[in-house]
Formats: sequence, structure tokens, C-alpha cells
Amino acid sequence: MADINEIFNNPDNYVNRELSWIEFNYRVLGEARDKSLPLLERVKFLGITASNLDEFYMVRVASLKDMVHAKYTKPDISGLKPGEQLEKISEKTHELVALQYSTYNRSLLPALKQHGIHVILNHEDLNEEEGNFADNYFERDVYPVLTPMAVDSSRPFPLIRNKSLNIAALLKKKSGEEELEFAMVQVPSVLPRIVKFPKKEGEEQKVILLEQIIERNMGSLFLNYNVVTASPFRVMRNADLSIDEEEAVDLLEEIQKQLKKRQWGEAIRLEVEEKIDKGLLKILKRELNISSSDIFLISGPLDLTFLMKLYGVKGFEHLKAVPYVPQQVPELMNEDDIFTNIRKGDILLHHPYETFDPVVNFVKAAAKDPEVLAIKQTLYRVSGNSPIVAALEEAADNRKQVSVLVELKARFDEENNINWAKRLEKAGCHVIYGLVGLKTHSKITLVVRREEDGIRRYVHLGTGNYNDSTAKLYTDFGLMTCNPQIGEDATAVFNMLSGYSEPLQWNKLVVAPIWLRARFLKMIRRETKNAKTGKQAHIIAKMNSLCDKDIIAALYEASCAGVKVQLIVRGICSLRAGVPGLSENITVRSIIGNFLEHTRVFYFENDGSPELYLGSADWMPRNLDKRVEIMFPVEDEDLKERIIKILLIQLEDNVKSHILLPDGTYEKPDRRGRVQRNSQEEFCEEAKLAVREELKKLNPQASRVFIPNESQS
Repeated sequence: MADINEIFNNPDNYVNRELSWIEFNYRVLGEARDKSLPLLERVKFLGITASNLDEFYMVRVASLKDMVHAKYTKPDISGLKPGEQLEKISEKTHELVALQYSTYNRSLLPALKQHGIHVILNHEDLNEEEGNFADNYFERDVYPVLTPMAVDSSRPFPLIRNKSLNIAALLKKKSGEEELEFAMVQVPSVLPRIVKFPKKEGEEQKVILLEQIIERNMGSLFLNYNVVTASPFRVMRNADLSIDEEEAVDLLEEIQKQLKKRQWGEAIRLEVEEKIDKGLLKILKRELNISSSDIFLISGPLDLTFLMKLYGVKGFEHLKAVPYVPQQVPELMNEDDIFTNIRKGDILLHHPYETFDPVVNFVKAAAKDPEVLAIKQTLYRVSGNSPIVAALEEAADNRKQVSVLVELKARFDEENNINWAKRLEKAGCHVIYGLVGLKTHSKITLVVRREEDGIRRYVHLGTGNYNDSTAKLYTDFGLMTCNPQIGEDATAVFNMLSGYSEPLQWNKLVVAPIWLRARFLKMIRRETKNAKTGKQAHIIAKMNSLCDKDIIAALYEASCAGVKVQLIVRGICSLRAGVPGLSENITVRSIIGNFLEHTRVFYFENDGSPELYLGSADWMPRNLDKRVEIMFPVEDEDLKERIIKILLIQLEDNVKSHILLPDGTYEKPDRRGRVQRNSQEEFCEEAKLAVREELKKLNPQASRVFIPNESQS
């Protein structure tokens, strides 16, 4: 067996996390290129790859650039220094962007036109009638909003907002002076980027992008000049917040200050049209102080996130997948209230196959119930119009003790969460802003209720956020329980978050950053020990990302001892799978489907006494060391069996799965001669079947009942 220290320290045994992320975005791009999917679903997936890449640059690439500026040269677990990572990232992302636009231009645009959606690429291609419409639209709706900006000795090069789309131009005075002058205008984000032309019944729907209409009418913005050349450009800036929490007097105020700076961080990526004038590009490069490797010459419209809006164009529902309606939870399909149902036994929720409504109703019921004394909850990312926040406000109004931890440092949700925190405080809730140096990423709600036999604690624990919108798109588990030991632990969690009270021991919950890493390593090593002594040993783990060196090294050691390790990792995976003498007993699959796989599940065979845990943490250093995370056991045998069955179905998925190869790339499973298994579709059908069976039990006389989405069966 390989020496564990040799394994641990050999960088060849690890994949760089950033390059692994790029591989993940290739898998998402694969959905856009999959001709078996409805056309607009493919369009949407291409838009998602663009949105993903934006965030990757604003955070991960920005962080690496900060390291380079700080002359930080320590290599990562794969042996790459920050500068080397940036070089490889630039090479890979340029290849990725080329494939994005090849997919858009060669595959999606012709298919859209064939199905009645004609995207006009250049304003020069408009006929007279279309040109008149575009010009009238410009004069009426666009021109009043625009602010043309010239650059000269009295007007310096303007500050360009992060992610804004702009049009740069070189102008020449009509008076005949030869000198070219630079000017620009921002494409207003307050107006729709997709402009639809009027159409008659049966005609194709023609659309054009707003920047093309502005470019067509640039002359009217600079009346004394001729427009020599004009071209759109887009700047990505460093959006990684840098907050000195120790020195901050008021964290909320400090984050508000930093959010304003985010718009003007260092330029780290410049997108320009492939056909841009060289002189124009030279000016942009100089003024933005950006390197050639961070310039992307684009063969199409900049910022493909507009495709999300194209997905929403009305009248083309036949080009989309039939939307799935989350089903009711069978255990709650009765006349009893939520608390009575939880007292009957633990309730497992599987979103989005089952509705998120029980979680919302749990908080709503607690807000109204006169016997409820207190509600405590952590909020990381909530929806724009959150019914949960409204229920917490109502609870405070009803004189309940309401304590809410709102994580102000939830990336790109900071502003949203600041607003929620202020609103909750105004309503009379006790609001905690998170802990210094840590993000609170755990998902837990505690309701304290006075009952005939004394005080009872009801708890909801989840793998996903308290967000009723994303709960329709993300796969997650939730557990509702009134187990006294979990209730006691939940109280300890909130005491720890609101004060300085760390419990001496926990009954059931395992909490990061202090205890979780050690527990994971202990359970992996127990499986290793069991395998070495001939006992049953098996690990199945499902998560979003895996890049923790200690965990990976422990999994390698388990594999070398003969432990069967089956991993389902949607995104980043720094582990190398299937390498002889290292990880031949480890398989890794990534599932990319209609729903975003977000559940975290951990199964350990434990010599025939399986242990099963759900949690909020991935196997990443940030989750295990820098966040407050909660892992919780599932002990009800029926629920355990149900979750294990779900894992096994995902391990047999051969439609939406991608298998990790030893070199760090992925391939689709060979389906020849095998029954096709799409785990997400199976779970949709199972959820509908469970509701149908429950309705039969409740009403045996009914021969047929309507189930939403039944037509899909």
C-alpha cells in the first residue's frame, strides 16, 4: 500500500480547483450542445455558463490576482503557484469562450431561426421597415436615458462600472480636423436588452440587441462629429470583498462601504468584439491597465447572460421542457397541524421534487401559534420577497422571542441581506450579523413551544438555503424533527452564535469549524480500519465540491485499503479517481441536469451498522475551517432507506452523469445495451406516485385523482 505521507505531499495526486471548476463549466456547456434537449433549454444552459464564468472571474481569478500583487508564491495542492494558475486559467477560459460562441453561432442561432426566433446580429442587416422601427424606438425610449461621454484634457477617461456593457467610439470632427477622439456611452441596464420587432400572426419573431440599435444611432449622440468606428466592450472587475472584521466598528456599515467599492475594483477581464478597431482596443487596454491575456475577442454579442431573457420570450413554450410542479409531502397531506405531524415522527423533505411550502408553513404556523414562545433561524440567502422573513416579522409583532442570524457576508447577496437585517430589526427581531472571521452557512430553524407535558423544541435542518425561489431549482434535503437531543443541540447552536457559549459536547449535531473536520476524518479512517481487518467498509458521499487535501488524502488511504468509495460531486473535484495504486477503488460522477444538484449526503457502512448524515458543508477548506456548518444524522430507518435508495439511483444515472477520468477530464457513461436512467426524472415520477398513493389511502373511493404534471408520466 502507498505511504500516506507520500500520497499527501505529491502534488501530482491533486487537481487544481480552478481548472476543475472550468471542467465543470464545460459540463454545463455540454447541456447547451445536447440536441436531445428542447431548444430553449439549451439556450438557457449557454446563458448559465456565461453567468458562471462572470462570477468565477470576479471572485476566483480576482483572488489569484490579489495573491500575485501581494507576491504570494506558495503553490496550491496541485503544485501550481498563483501566477501559474492564472496562465492556465487564461488558456482554458479562452478555449471555453471560443466553444461558447461556436455553440451560439453555429448551432443555436440557426436552430432558433428555424423555429421562428430570428436574432438579427448586426444593425446593418435591418431592412428599411425594421430600420425605421429601430430608429423610432431609439428616439422615443433609448436616447433620453443615454449619457454620451467624451474624453479630452478636461474630461478624463470615465470610471466604468463592473459588468456594464458599453460602446466605445473613435470620432472625427466634421470641421475637417484629422485627429481622432475617443468617446463612449453605457448601454443602459434599465432598458430591456432584447428588443422585439412587431410581428403578424404566423410570422417569425425578429429580435435585435439594444447595443446594436444604439450603435446604429451613435451619430445623434455626437452631432458635431463623424463616427469613424464604434464597438461594444465589457469590463469585469475584482469583486472579492476585503473586510477587516477585527477593526470594523460596525460590520453592517463596513460591508455597505465595501459594496460601493466593488463596482470600481481592478479590471481583470475585458470583452470586445472580434472586429474591434485596433486603435480603439489599444486605448481601452491602456486606460483599463489590462494585460493581453485578459482580453477576450468575441465572435458574437458580448455577455451571453442575455440568453436567460431570450428563454423567457413569450409564445415559444413548445421549445421548453414542461415545467415540473413540486409535489406535496405525503406525511403532511392530512388535517393535522405541522407540529402534530412532526410529533408523529421525523419528516424528510426532498426538494424540488417535494414542495418547499412545509418549511415556509412551519415558520408561519410558529408565528401565529399562541403556544410558541420563540423562533430562532439562520438566513444565508433568501428570496427577493421572502415569505419566511414576513413570517418572522409577524412573529415579532405577536411578541414571540425571535432571533435571526442574517449572514451579511453571503457573496453577492450582501446588499439583499443588509436590507433584510434592517427590516427584521425594525420589526423587533433580535438580529445577529454573523461571527467575526466566519460565515454562518448552516441552515437551521428552532421553534420553542409550550405544550401540556412541558416545553418542546421543533427543529428544521437543511442542506439548502431558506429560499423559496431556489428551492424550485436546487435539489436539497430537509429534516423536520422534535427529537429532544437534536432540540437541545439546536439551542446550543444558537447560544454559540449569539454569545460565547460553546457546549462541552453535542448529542447529535456536528458543527464546523471546530468539530466537523475531525468527525469526517474519523469516519473515513474507521472505514479504512474496517477494510484492513476484513469488515464491511463502504463510503458514499454526495456534495457540490471536493478540494480539501486532508479529506482527499484520507480517501486515497481508504481506497488503498480496499474501501469502495463512490462520490457524487457536481462541481469542483481536486481528487484523481481510478488511478492504480492510489484511487482505483474511488469513482466520481457529476450530475448536470434540469435541477442544480445541491444536496450534501454522507454514508458510512460502519461494518453493517450504516451511518447516514446530511449537512450544509462541502469537503472544502472554507466549509470545514471558516464557516459555521451543521451536519446532522438521519436515524429513522425508513428515512435512511429512502435516502440510500436515492443515492443508488444517482449512482446508476447514465443520462445526466459524467464520469471523472484519472486525467481530470469527464466523459458520459457508455449507454449501449443499457436501460437509460435519468435520476432527476425518476425522482419527479416517484414524488408524483407517492402523492397518488397517499391520496388513495385518504380517499379509497376515488378511482382517479389529478396530480400536477400527470401529463408528463
